Amino acid sequence: MSASRRSGTTEELGPDDPGEPSESGGSDLLAALLDGMDAALCAFDADGVVTHWNREAERILGWTAAEAVGRHGFAGWAVRSADAEEVQSRLMSAMHATGRQVHEFALVTKDGGRVLVRTQSAAVRGPDGKPAGLYCAFSEVHAQIDLERSIALSEALFEDAAWGVVLIDADLRPAVVNAHAARVLGIGRTSALGRPLGELLAQGVEELEAALTHVLAEGAPPAPAEMWVSLRTAEGEKRRCWRSGFVRLASPLAEEPVPLGVGWLFQDVTEAKQTEQEAALLRFRTNQLHRAARAAAECEDPAEAATVHLDFALAGFADHALIDRLVPAPRAQAREDEREERAEATVRLVRLAATPAGAPGPSLLTGAAGLPVRYETGHPALQCVERAGAVRADAGSVPAEQAREWALARQWPGDAVHALCAVLRSRGRTLGVVTFLRGSGRHRFERIDTAYAEDVAVRIAAAMDLAAAVRDDNGPRGA
Repeated sequence: MSASRRSGTTEELGPDDPGEPSESGGSDLLAALLDGMDAALCAFDADGVVTHWNREAERILGWTAAEAVGRHGFAGWAVRSADAEEVQSRLMSAMHATGRQVHEFALVTKDGGRVLVRTQSAAVRGPDGKPAGLYCAFSEVHAQIDLERSIALSEALFEDAAWGVVLIDADLRPAVVNAHAARVLGIGRTSALGRPLGELLAQGVEELEAALTHVLAEGAPPAPAEMWVSLRTAEGEKRRCWRSGFVRLASPLAEEPVPLGVGWLFQDVTEAKQTEQEAALLRFRTNQLHRAARAAAECEDPAEAATVHLDFALAGFADHALIDRLVPAPRAQAREDEREERAEATVRLVRLAATPAGAPGPSLLTGAAGLPVRYETGHPALQCVERAGAVRADAGSVPAEQAREWALARQWPGDAVHALCAVLRSRGRTLGVVTFLRGSGRHRFERIDTAYAEDVAVRIAAAMDLAAAVRDDNGPRGA
């Protein structure tokens, strides 16, 4: 009797002779290989008798190897009698066919249940090249469908997905990049493989690598993370926001979970995030204008109301602020009502209020002496008065010492690197300039900042105009 009929695992590969231990070892090796397979496997000889039956086949159908080996086909035990002839003929046809044949059968389990399986059958040929039997590998259809779905999902993600998918290996280098991610990164799908992430991103690499390391050690985070990164493009660095999800990849073949890397899925949400931030900023600034108006309404002195508007505007907007009042040149006083600032010599600005340069605090009213501020020709504040419109200025990308010299030369605090001047106008007249200053830790002023500064300037100008009117009214009565 063959070894398969004794042990229910595999045929004897040769004479079980003590002088030939290698044949016995080969039989044991074949038995181990068959029992270690993930797929169910059975084999038939040329007469249709079962010769092999592995552990996975036993798991699926419940029939042990001892019960299966030696039976003639599946009739009477593994298939219904009505289906036995058709199943047997389709299986045995594989011995005379070229290549593999795939069929689906409903097999019967030992407890009487039915299992739909998908089989792959192929002929086993003897030394003379003639069919000596066939093998049949089978698995439950739903398991096969799950596998096919997984493969189809992987292919779809790496070809047709509308978001980026990158597989990162344990060394934090891209192993697979899908088409969408390659387009977003501006590189080819193969050129990114094996390269450090620092070569693909200009900024945000540290945060991304920290997230990948965490996933490798702890597993997937409970929610997506939003990360700001900078990409290198032909036009320079482009800042983007990616909503990222991470999953840890582990080998299904290892007994212990062995991390193979991280699956990184991301979607560009820059426009939505910027819109959200702008909406939140607009709500905050609108609320500040409302609060400033209510606080200014309680000030008896209109000049104090102007500083209240300035203090409320500074929150989250700038580090320093100045209010300069326009005064007529001596020769132009007689024509004050017709004054038009056509030449730089006619523009004189006197400091009315300023935030403390050293420590944070409320704006202070200054300029009681009426001395003009020593602004040089071409100063942004002078340009603002001449144009009757906002002017932005920046120190640029220069060393800190040069930036300090740039600010001091313009009579501003030494830590200022970004400036925004807004004209103060009321009743068709230019009353002065309000200047907002930011340090190196902030972004330069943008167009949305200019609109806010002009809104604040309108309120400050109204308060200054009222202060001048009150001062003129009190003068004659006091005389």
